[in-house]
Amino acid sequence: MTLRVVFRHAAREEFDAAALWYEGRQPGLGAQFVAEIDHAVELASNHPERFPVKHGDIRCVHARRFPYSVFFRPEAERIVVLAVFHARRDPTIWKVRE
Repeated sequence: MTLRVVFRHAAREEFDAAALWYEGRQPGLGAQFVAEIDHAVELASNHPERFPVKHGDIRCVHARRFPYSVFFRPEAERIVVLAVFHARRDPTIWKVRE
């Protein structure tokens, strides 16, 4: 069953900013980044239990091509995306979004 996806405001801002950054580096790369993150979010919404718990009930799915992870909380009828996070950032930043 595919769960509905809801992005927290901060996660949407991170996602959009990263896409713009990649697009600024090479035309078309931003769209590729968006497609990769969309794929990761789709996997999470289809099978949230497949991904490891990172903190409390928050799970994480890694993008394959880009150094980003999507941190999300599965709920009964949806997943809530808390962060679209670069691997080199301090992970304590997203933990305050619980």
